[in-house]
Amino acid sequence: MNVIERTIKLDEQYRFLNALTEETTSGKGRLEGYSVSVKDCICTKGLESNAGSKILEGYIPPFDATVVKKARMEGAFILGKTTQDEFGFGTFNVNTRYKVPLNPHDPERTCGGSSGGAACLTAVADFHHAAITESTGGSISCPASFCGVVGVTPTYGRVSRWGLIDYANSLDKIGVMAKTVDEAGLMLTVISGADQYDSTVLDIPDEDYIISVPSIENVRVGVPTEYYAEGVDERVKDTVWHALKTLESQGASLHDVSLPHTDVSLSSYYIIAMAEASTNLAKLSGLRYGLQLPVEGNFNQYFSKVRAQGFGDEAKRRIILGTFTRMAGYRDAYYLKALKVRTRVIEDFKKAFRQVDVLAAPTMPVVAPRFDEIAQLEPVQHYMMDILTVAPNLAGVPMVSVPCGNVDGMPVGLHIMADHLAESRALSLAKSWEDMQ
Repeated sequence: MNVIERTIKLDEQYRFLNALTEETTSGKGRLEGYSVSVKDCICTKGLESNAGSKILEGYIPPFDATVVKKARMEGAFILGKTTQDEFGFGTFNVNTRYKVPLNPHDPERTCGGSSGGAACLTAVADFHHAAITESTGGSISCPASFCGVVGVTPTYGRVSRWGLIDYANSLDKIGVMAKTVDEAGLMLTVISGADQYDSTVLDIPDEDYIISVPSIENVRVGVPTEYYAEGVDERVKDTVWHALKTLESQGASLHDVSLPHTDVSLSSYYIIAMAEASTNLAKLSGLRYGLQLPVEGNFNQYFSKVRAQGFGDEAKRRIILGTFTRMAGYRDAYYLKALKVRTRVIEDFKKAFRQVDVLAAPTMPVVAPRFDEIAQLEPVQHYMMDILTVAPNLAGVPMVSVPCGNVDGMPVGLHIMADHLAESRALSLAKSWEDMQ
């Protein structure tokens, strides 16, 4: 119970409210018998939802996010909220006001971030469980890799974001984690689809992401040379290459491809994400919901006091940097230039997918680091850990992280990326690999 207590917030007053709510279907839904956890940044009726931040302490939404409502309507029991880095600001889930989740394979190591609680709970659950979670720059893929579970980040716009406490609106994507590709595909099938409340969701036909006996004969797998460069642990590379060669032996073909703007994607991502975050978080002023203090002084004084006490160090750092990049005189030099780089990154992926069906690479450059190693890193070194995940997130393409082996007893993830709206291709290759184990 210690692991679950550390990774999931269970409010005693509302623990079983969700099983009785009127949104739960009375018949047999596709998620009947499943306990579903929800990342803390996704609003859940009757359960405190504060995105891991003190500034939203005590906020209990009176409504469900669209994805939560869809899960309930298919018979899911909402187990509780999983811990995360504050507003998604982190790679190791150490920037949280709650207890830091411990990696189930080695409690001295991180679960990854920002969805560390979701990955940890998924790994240790000995019951039917799936996690609804969220990614901005790798927050599903990273912890899925570090904890050895399946993580699916869909195409931007495939899943409604209504009810999400935003980090960066043009980057945020709600996805899923599960123990198997089939379970992840089931969850994605349930939560996908159009939504009248979200103007960014795509109005396209629903798809079934439960993959049945896929064939990898003649599947063209692209190997991005930039994703196997210096900085990626050689043992991680070897583990991923073993998986790729195994797929090749079963009929897939491997092709070298290039994503030439990989080296500038990281800086572009952080400029865009921080600028959007500083705008989104401006609404948290202690007036409407969340942390409130005795009203003293003028508005600016009160606003500043609430934010000084409510935000953690990393949130403050990103707000300051994001505000700077949006200021007159700097917007053209930083933010608009970053948007141009993003366009180039998207073009890189589009060009690659004209040559191959999917791309495959290590999910993370290392296995889950120890907490004592993390404590020695500077903030920029934290950001550098995202080098393999931010580019596909910038491009908004779907991706699946599936366990493909171990290094020193710690899981390694195989990252499979596909073109926009081609989730089934990525899931199919992930399922093929899973079935070979």
